[in-house]
Amino acid sequence: MSGHSKWATTKHKKAVIDGRRAKAFAKLIKNIEVAARAGGADLQGNPALEVAVAKAKKTSVPNDNIDRAVKRGAGLTGESVDYQEIIYEARGPQGSAVLIECLTDNKNRAASEVRLAVTRNGGTIADPGSVSYLFARKGVVGLPKRELTEDDLLMAVLDAGAEEVKESGESFEVHSEPQDLRAVVAGLDEAGIEYETDEVEFVPSMQVDLDADAARKFLRLVDALEDLDDVQNVYSNADISAEVMAELEED
Repeated sequence: MSGHSKWATTKHKKAVIDGRRAKAFAKLIKNIEVAARAGGADLQGNPALEVAVAKAKKTSVPNDNIDRAVKRGAGLTGESVDYQEIIYEARGPQGSAVLIECLTDNKNRAASEVRLAVTRNGGTIADPGSVSYLFARKGVVGLPKRELTEDDLLMAVLDAGAEEVKESGESFEVHSEPQDLRAVVAGLDEAGIEYETDEVEFVPSMQVDLDADAARKFLRLVDALEDLDDVQNVYSNADISAEVMAELEED
């Protein structure tokens, strides 16, 4: 699940414990293949590939797997790699909005599996455009607070094009336009500030607070979607408070 809300952070920890590392690796590998197919195997001349490889290495994907993915994507192994990027829109519990980002080599399979996962887990497929207008594409850098203040962060990233710094539990999020993300990351590196994630994401313009029952259903829905091989990311405007999350963890 992309994003850095409280429930997303908890989900991320749970995902690691549940042994989802292999699935995370597969998604990172797919990103490498797509970038290599679009711009070639040379990291120096293909910024998108350089970023995809850096993310894979940061997540401890083995170098051999990365090298094979680069060659496969660039057509150096004789294999064909042709993925389509598709976004499906859905509604979850309490009217929450869900965007499902897929990267697939079989559009019919992806559509069928996404529809099944949504409808079987309390959601409904939405008409195109009826949910996406609630989101904007943004560069998002997530980092732990540690001893940092909001002013520390602003000083490091404001000149790089950062739009705002948001507080989320024990973390900060730095938002920017997608094209400014690399400059923001460079600003953090220059200031010696460590960050955990840097992604281009769909960020909601408003959030929907879920009660415990809705949150339980929502997490089941996200689990089902993330289990699908074609699903790369799931974005939502659902927000689960620390109190509700604590109640869920007692179940």
